[in-house]
Amino acid sequence: MFLTVFFIAVGLAMDAFAVSVSSGCAARSMRVRHALRMALFFGAFQAGMPVIGWLSGLSVRAYIAHIDHWIAFALLAAIGIKMIYEARILRDAETTASVSRPVREVWPGADELDMMTVPAPHSLYTLLMLSLATSIDALVVGMSLSLLDVGIIMPALVIGVVTFVLALLGVYIGKSIGHLFETKIEIFGGIVLIAIGVKILITGLCE
Repeated sequence: MFLTVFFIAVGLAMDAFAVSVSSGCAARSMRVRHALRMALFFGAFQAGMPVIGWLSGLSVRAYIAHIDHWIAFALLAAIGIKMIYEARILRDAETTASVSRPVREVWPGADELDMMTVPAPHSLYTLLMLSLATSIDALVVGMSLSLLDVGIIMPALVIGVVTFVLALLGVYIGKSIGHLFETKIEIFGGIVLIAIGVKILITGLCE
C-alpha cells in the first residue's frame, strides 16, 4: 500500500514541481528561504487537501461501496488526462510563441515582465494561489481513498513530504535548466495517476 501511495504522491506533486521549475527559471535570484517557503506551502496544501476530500467522502462511502473501485479509477484517470491535456496545451502555446516572436538576447535588466511566466514566488498571495491551484487534484484523490476505505494520515503525510521535496528540487532545477522538461513532467505525472487508477480497478474487479 505504501508504494501505491508513494506513486500517487509523485503523480500529484508533478503540478507543484512544474510550477517550481518555472518559478526557479523566472526568479533566478531566489534565495534559499524563498525556495523553502514555496516548498512548504505546496507540501502543506497537498497534505491538507486529501484530508478534506477524505472527510467529505465518508458521507457517501456506504452508498457506493460496491462501485468504489470504478469511481476511484474514473477520478484518477480524469486527473491524469487533465494533466496530460494541459501539458500539451502549454507545449503548443510555447511552440507558437517561439515561432511568432523573434529571438532576442536577454541581458541583465531586460524586461522581466516579458520573461516571467510565474509571479514572484516569495509573495504570500502568489504562494496561496499557486498552492491552492496545484492541490485541487489532491482533494479528489483524498475522496477516492475514502471511498476505498483507506486511512488518510499516512497518505497525507507521504503526499505532503514528497511534494515538499520535489518542489524544493524543482526550484533549483528551474534555475539550472529552465523549461526544458516542464511539460514532460506533467505528462509523466498524468500517466502515473492513470496507471494507478487502472491498478485499483483491476484489483477491485478481482476481489
